[in-house]
Amino acid sequence: MILTKKKEILSTKSMILSALFVALIAIGAFIKVPVPVCPFTLQLLFTTLAGLLLGANLGFVSVCVYIIIGLIGIPIFTEGGGPGYIFQPTFGYLIGFAFGAYIAGYLTQNRTKLSFIYLLCINFLNLLIVYAFGMVYVYIINNFYLNTPIGIWPVVLYCFLLAVPGDIVLCILAALLGKKLIPNLKHYK
Repeated sequence: MILTKKKEILSTKSMILSALFVALIAIGAFIKVPVPVCPFTLQLLFTTLAGLLLGANLGFVSVCVYIIIGLIGIPIFTEGGGPGYIFQPTFGYLIGFAFGAYIAGYLTQNRTKLSFIYLLCINFLNLLIVYAFGMVYVYIINNFYLNTPIGIWPVVLYCFLLAVPGDIVLCILAALLGKKLIPNLKHYK
């Protein structure tokens, strides 16, 4: 048993669900469509669902565990793993996934009625958080660390315009899945 700050005991089911999402996020990293600079993956779907289904804290922890596993050297990121991955331009998206999952979980965990439209709006907010972290990180790492200057327009083009249509579909899918799964999972907490 693990104790949280509020001295609540995490159930075995919560730990299993968290581990399941760590695995799903890792699998989602390898289901990708190559796009220059920022590849399109299914990570957004699974990190969003982690927040929606597990709540703010456990969703955030699940994504952070995934990040830690990758940083210790297990190649579960889209382009490998290890501590040097921090200097990959796409690392900012991983940070965004964690904070996006927290916000999505925070805005849904204590609500009794969750409509599809509400979940979709939460998912779009999550998407904005992920893109904000990711695009800023791509710009900073390329321009100030890798010495491969990239302008704001190419960042917007490759890291937003080319990827956002697929991510909008993933937001819709996450809202549909969340609408069906959240009521069922609340019985197990």
